[in-house]
Amino acid sequence: MSEQNPPSLPPPPSPPLGSQTFRPTSRQILQPAGFPYKRFSDEPDMLVPIPSIILPQLQETEKRFFELVGSGDVIVVKEYLDQHPNININCTNFQGVTALLVAVQAHFDGMVEYLLTQQGIDIGDCVLHAVKDNQPSILTMLLDKLSVTAPSLEYVGVTHSSDFPDYVTPLILAAQCGHYEIIKMLIERGHTISKPHPPSCRCSECKMHLEHDDILHSESLRLNLYRAVANPAYLCYSSHDPILAAFQLSKELTDSSFLVPEFRVAYKELAAEVSMFAVDVIACVRSTTEMELILVQSAGIDSPHRFIFPRLFLAMDYKQKTFVAHPNTQQIVEAFWSGDWHTYKLKPIVLKLFYPVGRAFMLPVIALMSIVMPNNAMVKHWSIPLNKMISHIASYSAFLIVIFLESNMDKTKQKRRPPSSGLEPVIIIFVAGNIWNTLRMIILLGPNRFFKSLWNWHSLLNNLLFILTFLFWLASYFDAKNNDQVDLERKYWHHLDPILIAEGCFAIATVMAFFKLMFFCRLNYYMGPLQISLGKMCADLAKYIIIFTIVIISFSAGLCRFYQYYDGMVQIDDNQIKTQQVSSFVSFATTLKTFFWAILCMAPLESADVVIENLPGETPDTTIINSHEFTEAVGYIAFALFEVLIVIMILNMLIATMSATFQRVIDNLDVEWTFGKTDFYLEYMLQSTNPSPFNLVPTPNGIATFMETLNGSKSQSSKGCCRMADKPSIDNNKMNEIEYPALMTSLVQRYFREKDNAAQGASDIDLLKQDIHELKNLLAQIVEVK
Repeated sequence: MSEQNPPSLPPPPSPPLGSQTFRPTSRQILQPAGFPYKRFSDEPDMLVPIPSIILPQLQETEKRFFELVGSGDVIVVKEYLDQHPNININCTNFQGVTALLVAVQAHFDGMVEYLLTQQGIDIGDCVLHAVKDNQPSILTMLLDKLSVTAPSLEYVGVTHSSDFPDYVTPLILAAQCGHYEIIKMLIERGHTISKPHPPSCRCSECKMHLEHDDILHSESLRLNLYRAVANPAYLCYSSHDPILAAFQLSKELTDSSFLVPEFRVAYKELAAEVSMFAVDVIACVRSTTEMELILVQSAGIDSPHRFIFPRLFLAMDYKQKTFVAHPNTQQIVEAFWSGDWHTYKLKPIVLKLFYPVGRAFMLPVIALMSIVMPNNAMVKHWSIPLNKMISHIASYSAFLIVIFLESNMDKTKQKRRPPSSGLEPVIIIFVAGNIWNTLRMIILLGPNRFFKSLWNWHSLLNNLLFILTFLFWLASYFDAKNNDQVDLERKYWHHLDPILIAEGCFAIATVMAFFKLMFFCRLNYYMGPLQISLGKMCADLAKYIIIFTIVIISFSAGLCRFYQYYDGMVQIDDNQIKTQQVSSFVSFATTLKTFFWAILCMAPLESADVVIENLPGETPDTTIINSHEFTEAVGYIAFALFEVLIVIMILNMLIATMSATFQRVIDNLDVEWTFGKTDFYLEYMLQSTNPSPFNLVPTPNGIATFMETLNGSKSQSSKGCCRMADKPSIDNNKMNEIEYPALMTSLVQRYFREKDNAAQGASDIDLLKQDIHELKNLLAQIVEVK
């Protein structure tokens, strides 16, 4: 029979504040679980539990005081305080809210002004609440009161606040909330925000904080400071060039997201918000002249060359894809790209494909006119970026034809000397022009910006392979001249013969040269995203190569000599069929090769077989076939495990990752493709009018540009822009001092106006809530009168 449960006892009443703390006796502590309740002592302190949380409680008079303050009637509150002179003006409820905070949150200016006249009033965190609720008039009264009682407390946070951390100052909170008027007022009163040091900073101050400060506190402080300085309202007030500040801050926040992985999501969201602010600002542009004035700003870009649109180059450097892909930006870029050739877009695609063919025959004429008549209208027409691209495609197509013919030459009768097809001098001249073009782009862009592009690395490596080909051609020439072994048949050549090395370098260089055709696919709306996806998938493959390498090395290290003893053994069965041991796990190199081809499912099926040669039997005519089944089982299990791990799991993970990458590009198709297309446009804006090899001949315009770059000239370069060219040339410094600040003032005004219009719906809801609150107070007063 089960024991009957004792009746549950009601919980003891909570002790009054200040009562004696309950301490259990040893007899109570040792009471076993489930034992019936029993009174051990009649002492009252034995029955009082320990209060785990102690919260302040309002008395009846204080509750009434809170209700009167919430009604907003200053006269009634004044009479009540006169009747209760001993009431604590700073009393708080269980949430830590004071009467002054009730008045601040209710937007009762008169009530706040009256309460501040009371002796000993504690402002607490009311300043921060006034900032949060965007109440400039109440905030001014609170700050004036603080400046009288404790001037230093105006500029710092509140130590004991249940709503705000201690490092949140009024200006930090105003900047985070985006209250422009309050930001302006606080800065005029002397409030400041120290821009946070990035996580990568290792100055003496950062080292000291890193060694002594709390890590969570310091990182939270840095993130909150970034939220403050990254707010559009603060950026607009604190910076004369908010777009440049947004670019730099977005880059800094993106870098911080990788250095502080714990707050990576927060940093990335903040970086995206800052980038979108710059986009929203240019969305307020109303004319081409305004947009051009933004794009020609050179502040923030470090390059000796005078770019056509420096701000656009800076956006490309900072990966501001949405800014670059915005229609207002693309209108200017497209206008400069096509220049005065407005009908090119209307041409059919078939005709566009034949333009480079006709241009190939015009290249000598263009080169001659660029030297003799550099200011001719036709030369200027050929100098627009679109025509530069057509000329370069025509020249590069001719180069590909030449190297294809050279690569397709018959090598059966090749002698130990350089090839003599007659195309070699043409190839050398073309490559010399490509090398000069590469050096020119390095000078114009600067090494840092040039080597950020993988296509530039491709061109550099391709030129290097052609140079190696020419050097080994030269080495073979001197070798044939000194050793006189020209007629030696190829099969007797040394494996490192200069001609063999030259042919290998030329073959790889030809592959890379033809592969660059994919670079021109970026202009097509359908092929461009595929080329972008391919580049990003290569990055995914590079990540998985590390995993593949670890797995292959792990298995190769364990099985590298596992079958070494059986290498070369041949087994003959009863039907006289020979079976030879596969050289799979006999050395580290063969094991590595076996596992590599197993990834592509091209390894021999007999790779894990153990073949033992026939052993002599009891008579000379008989043999014994032995088998090492355990060794073979280990080999098969390891090989099968490798196949399952690599082919079924990791390889499918790689495919899934590539699919996700492709889908990510497609989901953001317009921005990704437009950004890649703009990168292509900017490169041909800097290219010379004459392509390789005609660029080896100096032209007046080319010499002037080169000398200007070497001298670090900062002259105005926007005259090439179709609309800006018609305007009188003005000094860049004067434009920065007069026109650009005026334009930014107008854009910021439009930005905040549109932002207010967008938030008008939310404001109407807030006004409705305030009206309902006032109506409730009025009804409460009517009920009290009755």
